[in-house]
Amino acid sequence: MSEIIMPGGNDGLVLPPDVAAELEAEMKDATEKARQLPDPVGWKILCAVPQAEDTFEGSTILMSDAMRKQEEIATTVLFVVKVGPDCYQDKTKYPLGPWCKEGDFVLVRTYSGTRFKIHGREFRVIYEDQVEATVQDPRGILRAAA
Repeated sequence: MSEIIMPGGNDGLVLPPDVAAELEAEMKDATEKARQLPDPVGWKILCAVPQAEDTFEGSTILMSDAMRKQEEIATTVLFVVKVGPDCYQDKTKYPLGPWCKEGDFVLVRTYSGTRFKIHGREFRVIYEDQVEATVQDPRGILRAAA
């Protein structure tokens, strides 16, 4: 089997100048968008709403845009982006420590939190005690329909 040798030795992949400039512009844009995220205050947690799947679970049938939007609005799984400074500081209420941290997927009740959008992405601000569970892999978790 032959060994793959990357240009530039151990420095990694060397990109063409136009591709490198495009990636740098994308990173700058992403950094600017990240600065626009609000900082949660007090006992609040800023969460991102994961985008709903395009197909129904276990099939190749596409969801309509309206149905996908409804699934995102009513989702029970959120991604923790930022945690407020007072979250989980009450040692009487949380003797075992925080229920979640930045980077966790959490399970909450349907329609929980204050909803808002930034650059087309939906976010929620929830209270610390609205977290009901942490989730290792959110794929496949759907809210139960009536």
